[in-house]
Amino acid sequence: MKNLAIVLFISLMTLGIQAQEKVAKIEFTSDTVDYGEIEKGSDGVRVFEFKNTGTAPLIISKVSSSCGCTIPKKPEGPIMPGESGEIQVKYDTNRPGPIRKAITVLSNADTPTTILKIKGNVKEGINGK
Repeated sequence: MKNLAIVLFISLMTLGIQAQEKVAKIEFTSDTVDYGEIEKGSDGVRVFEFKNTGTAPLIISKVSSSCGCTIPKKPEGPIMPGESGEIQVKYDTNRPGPIRKAITVLSNADTPTTILKIKGNVKEGINGK
């Protein structure tokens, strides 16, 4: 009976230690950037803001776009617990028409893949320019 109690105690301690494992968590202020109606040739740079709400450094390993018209830029170094960061996205506003693109973020967070979206509409400038 004493041995059973010792084994049970050790098992519970092991579970407690595993539950305290450090993990990064990424929380975006918003998962969508809405450009709204913008003029052709206007500034296409927007930012997705996020915070590491976990207990381990957050490392963003890759950020990719669903098309070559959108260029994302990730933070270079780790984002420490409690710190904020941003992913910059530049859309080619010389392409008139609707914007509906996805940005895929890969990281060491508890949810390793996050999909961000950009939307809006690029309209022709004055006199069709």
